[in-house]
Amino acid sequence: MGIYLSTPKTEKFSEDGENDRLRFGLSSMQGWRATMEDAHAALPDLDDCTSFFGVYDGHGGKVVAKFCAKFLHTQVLKNEAYAAGDIGASAQKAFLRMDEMMRGQRGWRELAILGDKINKLTGMIEGFIWSSKGGDLNDQEDNWAFEEGPHSDFSGPTSGSTACVAIIRNNQLVVANAGDSRCVISRKGQAYNLSRDHKPELEVERERILKAGGFIHAGRVNGSLNLARAIGDMEFKQNKYLPAERQIVTAHPDINIVELCDDDDFIVLACDGIWDCMSSQQLVDFIHEHINTESRLSAVCEKVLDRCLAPSTAGGEGCDNMTMILVQFKKPINSDGASSEQSTQTERETQVN
Repeated sequence: MGIYLSTPKTEKFSEDGENDRLRFGLSSMQGWRATMEDAHAALPDLDDCTSFFGVYDGHGGKVVAKFCAKFLHTQVLKNEAYAAGDIGASAQKAFLRMDEMMRGQRGWRELAILGDKINKLTGMIEGFIWSSKGGDLNDQEDNWAFEEGPHSDFSGPTSGSTACVAIIRNNQLVVANAGDSRCVISRKGQAYNLSRDHKPELEVERERILKAGGFIHAGRVNGSLNLARAIGDMEFKQNKYLPAERQIVTAHPDINIVELCDDDDFIVLACDGIWDCMSSQQLVDFIHEHINTESRLSAVCEKVLDRCLAPSTAGGEGCDNMTMILVQFKKPINSDGASSEQSTQTERETQVN
């Protein structure tokens, strides 16, 4: 269940931002955990008409979550499907691309740089020695070329991370999710889940796990991982005869596409440290109580974190790392509210069934 501190770390990292379409606030807190393994990305201007927000809840270490926060949105942009306007396909490919990028010498080096100080130094040194000659390591056109080196056969990290991202372009909201972080929309004060928590006991997850040669014990994949989908966790992705989406654990995300309308208030993305303590509707209600009395959306997020923090580690709930992003739509969105509401209701039923 993780190692707990004797007293929680309640210092928060908070951030706010906006453009002409929306404003956002976020906050994260280590809490009772011995280490902070959450990461996030908030890019209100991914391009001229697109915003990107993501929460990444790491397990077994922080590096995969940090890797996703650094690279996942860049892969969404680079994919040819994005240029063609298919944001859902681009996001789906970007999730799977994370696993590919974390393998080999280059993957090892990038993970080392994102890790602890000793590994960071080693990774930087190996970068100077083994990286492609004449290339800028920070070049945005980096094609992740194969690198020779002592870790060229690195199969990827044994640690992992959830990923839940929301991409907003004009009136379209695309949510991609792998794991048990969650995205929720408030529509006229009603909470609608835009993602599904990927737990091993779900029928579709259980079927894939068993077919791939895994098992479920005490609600955990192979008795250890309490998620059925995640980025990283390469020990569960070793079947060479199966594609990535059919492995015991897969990074393949669910994609949910919603047309936004005037009735939409805001969306929330948060890790399970929040959802273990509050239901989707409880959180939406709490935000509505405070959103008009706070000048910063991050202050609303901070209140949620304080509300969820447990007084002690006796119960388990409220003891996890916590990260939350709140995105409020700034202007009325010109679309047919009735048909859009029906669409989201259908999506909600799809997630529940």
